[in-house]
Amino acid sequence: MKATQRTVRLELAEPLRISRSTMAAREAVWLTVEHDGQRGHGEAVTSAYYGLDTATLERLLSLAAAELARFTDPETALEALREGAIARQRAAVTAAVESALLDLCGVRAGRPVHWLLGATAAPRAATARTLGILPVERAVAHARRLTRGGFCVLKLKAGTPDPEDDLARIRAVRAAAPHARLLLDPNGAWTPAQARELLPRYAESGVEAVEQPLAPGDPEALARLAEHSPLPVIADEDAVDLEDVRRLAGRVHGVNVKLAKCGGVHTALRIAAALEGSGTGLMLGCLTASTLGIAPAVHLTDRARWIDLDGHLLLAHDPWTGIGGTDGVVRAGDRPGLGVRPRATAPDATAAPQEAGEPEGREHHDDMA
Repeated sequence: MKATQRTVRLELAEPLRISRSTMAAREAVWLTVEHDGQRGHGEAVTSAYYGLDTATLERLLSLAAAELARFTDPETALEALREGAIARQRAAVTAAVESALLDLCGVRAGRPVHWLLGATAAPRAATARTLGILPVERAVAHARRLTRGGFCVLKLKAGTPDPEDDLARIRAVRAAAPHARLLLDPNGAWTPAQARELLPRYAESGVEAVEQPLAPGDPEALARLAEHSPLPVIADEDAVDLEDVRRLAGRVHGVNVKLAKCGGVHTALRIAAALEGSGTGLMLGCLTASTLGIAPAVHLTDRARWIDLDGHLLLAHDPWTGIGGTDGVVRAGDRPGLGVRPRATAPDATAAPQEAGEPEGREHHDDMA
């Protein structure tokens, strides 16, 4: 098998402000695996929070590509990856490699990825749409536009220095979108005392669940908060991998599984199995990424209680298409593999990729999320 990679810049339609940072763009590295004239694709994106800059992603994907070259076909390579016979890299890199192999295996079989994973019907689900920390008037305008366009779930970022600012914004959005389900995400900005004081007020405001209200690093504190919380508490930064989830299963109301965080589809399925019967629900989340980066998780949406797969919808221009979402619903579809394809107007997506191990020049940018 032959592997190539290409680095591109993804600009957001508008800067996304959360409690700890603001992001306007990030870079994505696309991995393409080719065998017998057919191709599969995967994507990894930069993240300062996870310590992944562009050079690191390019280097690690080149190492992974060198390992893939020793396999005669993608099916064997995929099985080896899942059995640990391929050296595991950082979670985001492993997820991108698995994505490319799954895509190629599906193309070769003439079947969509969800079929390879045991689902017969193409998954589709209403996705949350994220609203960053914005002035009240802009948040209200966005909420009205999104709900008119079909979105029924809005995820609101919180964690400003004055909690009253957040409350005012969420209440205004609630009034502007009375029928929408509201999720809240402070990204770990609150102390336990603040959370105990604020959660009842958000419950009264119609918020459905809160994601990672406490600073990560003390999952026991998160579990104690969840025990008495008037709102479901979903762990995110404190639920990175399978072992984290096992420690929290039955002690929080949900865990946010991001493929780039846990290591890909196979690990996500193991997490889903570990949660069965525990009372803890599965949330599928994502980083800001293109359709290519979001697509693998869309094939898992039939297994989750909460869906937050809108990373591609935050971009000024998504260079891939195939999973929908602009009407509030993401769809896996029945096309072979991941079911995604480059947009005709995306020269970066259709240009010849670099050989793995020969990263191209790149433009510097500030990536804070």
